[in-house]
Amino acid sequence: MTTRIVIEQWGDPNPRKIQQAVDILHRGGVAAYPTDSIYALGCAIEARDAIEKIFRAKQMNKNQRLALICPDLSTASEFGLFSQTAFRLAQRIFPGPYTLVVPATRTVPRTLTDHKRRTVGIRIPSHPIAQALAQGLGRPLLTTSAMAPETHEPCRDADDILENFEPFVDVLIDAEQTPAEPSTVLEVDGENIKLLRMGQGPIEDFLDVIEVPEEPKKAAGRR
Repeated sequence: MTTRIVIEQWGDPNPRKIQQAVDILHRGGVAAYPTDSIYALGCAIEARDAIEKIFRAKQMNKNQRLALICPDLSTASEFGLFSQTAFRLAQRIFPGPYTLVVPATRTVPRTLTDHKRRTVGIRIPSHPIAQALAQGLGRPLLTTSAMAPETHEPCRDADDILENFEPFVDVLIDAEQTPAEPSTVLEVDGENIKLLRMGQGPIEDFLDVIEVPEEPKKAAGRR
């Protein structure tokens, strides 16, 4: 049964309610929570059963990977290798509705990385609830955008989550409706910055340094 936690004032999440969700994450549960892009599904980094449940929920294949929500760049640097180019970009986009793909450190289990290149997606959201969950957990929160598996439509509120993922979610944070698109995904490959998916995060301020394909992937991607 899904535990539903209502947080009406999302700008100042109640610590007791956040701790209730964190306790479920500590026990290996799957959480659904709002971010500065859309709702997301997440779990603790070591919760193998929860990871499997998320993959089943979204009908993800084995080549798809979850991203890491980190509370700050200091924590993110324990899991991602930030070149000078990546660090400068991270300072510009975080916190915000972006996922930054960088080489993974040895701290990241191999099962959570791209097998060919050992990369990992890093998120530092500006949404206070997602931030509070990552801080309360004390380690990164594995995350993926809550896109309905059949229609690929984004889940923007608690009712969308229950309609599409209720059997797989142990705790649901019911807060304000989120924007309509998942995060924009950027990858730093050497000194090159590539746009992998156009989403909620604007890129107008980075066009001077980003390699933009003619038809960038739409916002229904893997993270």
